[in-house]
Amino acid sequence: MSTSLWLRTAPPIPTDRFEWDGAYDVVIAGAGLTGLATGVMLAHGGARVCVLEARTVGAVTSGNTTGKVSLLQGTQLSQITRFSSERVAAAYVDGNAAGRDWLLDFLDDHRVPYDVRDAYTFATTLDGLDRLDAELRAARAVGLPVSEERACELPFPVEGALILRDQAQVHPMQVLAALAAELRRLGGRIVEGERVTAVSAADPAVVTSSSGRTTADAVVLATGTPILDRGLYFAKTEPYRSYVAAFRVPGVLPQAMHLSAETPARSLRTARDADGDLLLVGGDGHPAGRGGSTAAHVAGLTAWAERTFPGAERTTWWAAQDYRSVNRVPFVGWLPRGRGRIHLATGYDKRGLTNAVAAAISLSADLSGAEVPEWARILHHRVTRPIDLADGARANAATGIEAARGWAAAETAHANENLAPAEGMGAVGRRGVAPVAVSTVDGRTCELSAVCTHLGGIVRWNDAERSWDCPLHGSRFAPDGTVLEGPAVEPLGHA
Repeated sequence: MSTSLWLRTAPPIPTDRFEWDGAYDVVIAGAGLTGLATGVMLAHGGARVCVLEARTVGAVTSGNTTGKVSLLQGTQLSQITRFSSERVAAAYVDGNAAGRDWLLDFLDDHRVPYDVRDAYTFATTLDGLDRLDAELRAARAVGLPVSEERACELPFPVEGALILRDQAQVHPMQVLAALAAELRRLGGRIVEGERVTAVSAADPAVVTSSSGRTTADAVVLATGTPILDRGLYFAKTEPYRSYVAAFRVPGVLPQAMHLSAETPARSLRTARDADGDLLLVGGDGHPAGRGGSTAAHVAGLTAWAERTFPGAERTTWWAAQDYRSVNRVPFVGWLPRGRGRIHLATGYDKRGLTNAVAAAISLSADLSGAEVPEWARILHHRVTRPIDLADGARANAATGIEAARGWAAAETAHANENLAPAEGMGAVGRRGVAPVAVSTVDGRTCELSAVCTHLGGIVRWNDAERSWDCPLHGSRFAPDGTVLEGPAVEPLGHA
């Protein structure tokens, strides 16, 4: 199993005890960047805030990101304009710029170090070059000062590149530590190991979690994907899992941040640990729970880095999950049927360090009654186009196929009662009529129900991270059935 460079080198983050029947102005589920930034903004306005985190601060996406803070995001703008208007694309850029500027100002004020770096999107094929041309047109249409280059510092030939100057790269856990300290200084509370399992939209709202209940005037679901099914956001987004590996590389490292226009994606940036400089290489994304062996994706990413940077030695690797909306723009605002008391943010499409803070700006304005930025109003009221519906239908059709395939495979397999899987392995079979998930990790064999507790998909073994992953909507479970992430809030049952 893997631990990110950021989590390995995270500073201590003090937290608080759960307060039974605590009453707050706002309860936030999730102590990642969205949750903590929203909490700080609201607390600065005098709100009483409590953040409930199912695991630990930054344990899921925020602590496993690449740590890039950039408005040049691969070919994201041309994708957005394919699904939406230039007005929406411009609002997206304005929101991301607001998020970037707020975050870097906060880091400056709290003396948290970060690196100013140029950001590149590069192409190694003619098809990739066409994508760069489309991205350049989209960027210029919305006023983003992107320019073209025919070469860059990478140690392999490229067909072309786009560059945006003076972006940034951060240590995400140092960012979260500073936000957590500021929130607690302002009187807010952060409780770890407290999984939210239900929210009632009563007045006040009632939040049910691992240790009891909490009440609040408003609730924010900052959980990657909403843990409540109202609004069907699990069907409006696709979960994607991608990988990052850190390498010790002899010689001079590329100093800018780089992201390829082609797939499989290749993302590069530098970082540091106690032993010196590192090169971080990311990519190989695929829908969560699908795409075959996850260990093969890690091996492929590692092999590419070792070929491209001779002498590279991997020091660690990790994975992260993010959610892509059908029109490539995040969903931020009120949850349907939440009576205006439940709010959400999801669909950052791997661009979370700017989108998360933009979401926090929008949410805190909504919740405090402050003036909502124009870009946020535009994004709140964007129009769904036929291409959005078509892409959503494609994604949901793929989900339906995966559901049927999983049940069919389980029904035709048999669990061998006398043979435990090899160490680090898992398999789904059938015992009677029930699908069973069996794994062996650290010498312990666990037998569980293979049925995801969210909407009944059949889980699959993740051989790199040693987890059970649902191919429908991205819920993930530890070998003992404990929920790791995703829309599920209940563990896998025992077989």
